[in-house]
Amino acid sequence: MKAKRKQYTSNFKAKVAIEALKEKETLAELSKRFEVHPTMIGKWKQDFLSRAATVFEKPADSESEEQIDPDQLYAKIGRLELENEFLKKSLKKLG
Repeated sequence: MKAKRKQYTSNFKAKVAIEALKEKETLAELSKRFEVHPTMIGKWKQDFLSRAATVFEKPADSESEEQIDPDQLYAKIGRLELENEFLKKSLKKLG
């Protein structure tokens, strides 16, 4: 039976990558300290550096708001108004 591979959180990987970038300790020392193979630390460091520029990019949320279809919103408003009127009439009949 195979042993399960250990999975590391993104926070842990970032912490280790930052420590590797500081270069106060060798990869061997970091691997002992964090109990991670040195090649993994090197890979995490490279991944961290390659994605570092995305930290300063503008969020895509503002773009997604512009893509909302107004026709769909008007249709939904119409359905809700009809439903509201139906419920008002039904309430009057009950009361």
